[in-house]
Amino acid sequence: MPTTQSSPPVEPVLAVRNLSVAFYLRRNIVTALDNVSFDIHRGEVLGMVGESGAGKSVTGAAVIGLIDSPGRITGGSVELHGQRLDTLPPEVMRRIRGRRISMVFQDPLTSLDPLFTVGDQLIETMRAHLDLTRRAARDRAVDLLDDVGIPAPDRRVNSYPHELSGGMRQRVVIALALCTEPDLVIADEPTTALDVAVQAQIIGVLKDQCARRGTAIMLVTHDMGVIAEMADRVAVMYAGRIVEIGRVRDVIADPRHPYTRGLMGAIPSLDAETDRLVQIPGTMPRLSSIPSGCAFHPRCPHAFSPCTRLRPATIADAAGHTVACHLAHPVQGAQAP
Repeated sequence: MPTTQSSPPVEPVLAVRNLSVAFYLRRNIVTALDNVSFDIHRGEVLGMVGESGAGKSVTGAAVIGLIDSPGRITGGSVELHGQRLDTLPPEVMRRIRGRRISMVFQDPLTSLDPLFTVGDQLIETMRAHLDLTRRAARDRAVDLLDDVGIPAPDRRVNSYPHELSGGMRQRVVIALALCTEPDLVIADEPTTALDVAVQAQIIGVLKDQCARRGTAIMLVTHDMGVIAEMADRVAVMYAGRIVEIGRVRDVIADPRHPYTRGLMGAIPSLDAETDRLVQIPGTMPRLSSIPSGCAFHPRCPHAFSPCTRLRPATIADAAGHTVACHLAHPVQGAQAP
């Protein structure tokens, strides 16, 4: 009988394995990331969601090589198309940053230089990384502004950041992130400072550009609504760890970690009337005193004895929906509540 050959697995654009980051303070060592692992493939949007202090932005900073002293990567690896990034010398990483990996920051006004026009900033970024004449770079800057939905781009290319609205400035920042045709874009809370209507427009721009260019996007946000609208997969973070990861539709339809269920329950429903919103009791633990076992157990309504002692193993189903919770895979001999 003829044998059928299975196609080789597609290499991810970004592969993060057991990544740990610590900050060495004067009195103690604070672990900000603890064995974080995930992949992002070409044309895919991976959402990183969780409360403030969960480790989302630190993950992005570690990937792009912006962990400054007293912080350092203490374990694991970061690979871009198979190339190890976390061990590269700073000068080599600087050439990759902006060319192959770029970033969209939360506040566009602080991301743009007020002394230069948006066109000059686009032109200089492209000429620093691409072999383009100034004329060719200017023409490409106009095309990019048009791509991200800025009206009259041939005129706006000569505008200064303060002459643009918040939504238009964020579009310029997206154009800056895309102008060198990077493999990966890290979008850190790109819609937080914008009103709801402009948020929807910016989400549409990012999704469209991702689909057209095949760019992988790591989307950092605290908003499950933005995740549902934009992401293909979602990683739920808590106290520097990923507690659940899977396809967005699977995680929303069947959240398996109590923390994920709490985040989903906190979203107001448009269909049902309620006098009080659902909230997760307590607060995120200080990174200098993360509880033993499952870090979420002091706030979890379903916690039982192993949760306080043992860190839960990570298990995945056939669809790749992964969860780290004793309720999903109870410890042998222990009875779940």
